[in-house]
Amino acid sequence: MKFRILFTICICFFFSKVTAQDPIFTQYFIVPTTLNPAYSGFQETTSAGIIHRSQWPDLDLKIDTDYAFLNTWSENMKSGIGGSILSHRENNTHYNFTQLNLNYAYKVTLNDRWSFRPAIEVGFGTKSFGFKNLILGDQINIDTGTINPISNDPSNFHDKFTFFDFSAGMLFNSDEAWFGLSLKHINKPNISLVDEKNLPLNLFFSASAGYEFLVVDYLDVVSFPYETKFMVSANYMNQGQFNRLDLGSSIMFRTLFLGVSTAMNPLAKAQDSHLVSSVNVYGGLQYENLKFGISHDFTTSKMGKTGGIYELSLTYQFDFGVKCFGCPNYESKY
Repeated sequence: MKFRILFTICICFFFSKVTAQDPIFTQYFIVPTTLNPAYSGFQETTSAGIIHRSQWPDLDLKIDTDYAFLNTWSENMKSGIGGSILSHRENNTHYNFTQLNLNYAYKVTLNDRWSFRPAIEVGFGTKSFGFKNLILGDQINIDTGTINPISNDPSNFHDKFTFFDFSAGMLFNSDEAWFGLSLKHINKPNISLVDEKNLPLNLFFSASAGYEFLVVDYLDVVSFPYETKFMVSANYMNQGQFNRLDLGSSIMFRTLFLGVSTAMNPLAKAQDSHLVSSVNVYGGLQYENLKFGISHDFTTSKMGKTGGIYELSLTYQFDFGVKCFGCPNYESKY
């Protein structure tokens, strides 16, 4: 019974103090709109896809995340328009987060090589948590060992609530390189599950950059096909007290790509924080317009046996004759 009282105190403290983190995908370079709405219509064609992420399957805190998107391009409007849906689920507590987003990006041609794409994103989100089985302190009678089904606690917990979200981003890109900035939750929506609390969702900032090139332009490698490309990418994210820096590289053959990245905590706030939190390997295949990707994150922290993190992605690009960063597309506009 003492354990249940302690559990109740911890739950109440948790939901009154915690600030939420946005889900982050290891394969962000394949589905970049997960980070920045300025990537909407970035390939200047219609594309669609889905990515699934499963985190720490060997723990009781297993988290599943799915993201599906559809983007298109209007040449007359010089605009990219897209929509996406995000589903985030914590299996043990039955916490659920779902958000529907609409994106708009406009292309400004700076010169013969570079373009600038400002963008906005509006979203409608919903969060839910199973409070039906939550027992508050005044329901427990220690002397008799009974539980009163009615609580006089003044806090009014919401099993479900909705909120409006607003984000913005920008992107600079050429045929070989790109650099983007984004800021999510600009309106800081209230995500508290307690009626009388105001818990604003922290701003999510990201800065991403990448560069890809033909290997034969720099190295005299005769064992690789001429079209072989190499890509390097970086992505920094900050939300509240949390920060993360991903550095990665990959090699892309005609129908196959392989890569490795590392997730780091460069601005550690806790004494026992690790600089490197995971080492991630990924790869995939492309058949005509369809691309399949898979990745696995190997945790390097002292969390114990977590099972790591794995992701599966499936994307389809309707017009394969245009730019496609992060995939073996050799019919691009070069």
